Amino acid sequence: MKLIDGKNAILGRLASYAAKEALKGEEIVIVNCEEIIITGNKKNIKGKFEERRERVGSSQKGPKISRVSEKIVKRTIRGMFPDHRQGRGREAYKRVKCYNKIPKEFEDKKMIKAGKEKKGKFVRIKEILK
Repeated sequence: MKLIDGKNAILGRLASYAAKEALKGEEIVIVNCEEIIITGNKKNIKGKFEERRERVGSSQKGPKISRVSEKIVKRTIRGMFPDHRQGRGREAYKRVKCYNKIPKEFEDKKMIKAGKEKKGKFVRIKEILK
């Protein structure tokens, strides 16, 4: 099992690493999902998320984009799998767990630090959800 601390980690890089490890058969647990960052212009990133949320059809059947940070991270990881609906992709997707805080059972375990302090243009996932 790999326990990854998502604080200051870049979302795309973290997702591709987690997907590769899950496809190898490793259990992946990502904590501090609210602290994960997305690089780029804050206005553009926030605009894209809002646009995707509003794209639900008039009969409310369309793809609903979640406002929960751990679900956003898990969905990003899902996009890295070959096919998340069947076979290897489905099994790997089941091995990935995401949490906002650090659950009690993982507090004393050794974590992989995924990110370091970042300068420049970025936005945290918790800022997008407001």
